[in-house]
Order: sequence, then structure tokens, then C-alpha cells
Amino acid sequence: MSTPTPSGPLNLIHLLTKFSDHWSQRTIGTLNDYEIKLAKLLGEFVWHSHPDTDEMFLVLSGTLNIQLRDRNVMLNPGEVFVVPKGAEHCPKADKEVAVMLLEPKGVVNTGNSERGDLTIAPRAMDEV
Repeated sequence: MSTPTPSGPLNLIHLLTKFSDHWSQRTIGTLNDYEIKLAKLLGEFVWHSHPDTDEMFLVLSGTLNIQLRDRNVMLNPGEVFVVPKGAEHCPKADKEVAVMLLEPKGVVNTGNSERGDLTIAPRAMDEV
């Protein structure tokens, strides 16, 4: 998948109205070898890690609990957290949360988890 970086500004709030499914990332642009993604989250995901990369979460709306093995990190709108490379984590949202993610191209959403049923390749936004 190749997502061109838009030549003008993007309205994240507008883009979030374009999809409703949860845990399905939408690529809205690229930054060097990184993909800029939007996602809506609801419920508990799966414990996983990304052995080769960090993962950045920026909460746009709602409250996100990033469960780590030794603590929980609660994020509110406007807050950002970087899960360190190799750290096991499990995102959890009791109510719908909108996030922006920044990850290297090709990162699998389920990391090293064996839960292949939750693995979804990021999709490009139809309208960017």
C-alpha cells in the first residue's frame, strides 16, 4: 500500500467521521519511513509487543488505558505516550477512543501476538 502525503492540511476530526470500525487503522500520510494512522478503539485489545520498534499513541478523544506489565498509563485527549520497543502492552478503552499512531511502515497491529484473527493491515483513507 502506498499512501501519498497530502499537500494540504488534514482535519483529523473530519477524517474520523469517515469510518466507524474499531481497531482498524487508517493511514492518512507518511513521514519519511513512518505511517501516520488514525484509529478508533473500543474494548480491550490483545497483549503484544513490537520487538523492533516503539509505538506512539496520541489520544484525540476519549480516555485510553495502555496496560503495561508493571503499570497502567492513562491518556486523555491531547496526551501522548510512546510504548518502548519490546514492551508488552495491551490498549484498553472502556468507551470509544480516537487515536493517532506513528509507526514505521509495515508494523503489524498485533505485534508478536499469536492472535491472527485480530491482525488487520492498515488501510489508506479513501479521502485525504
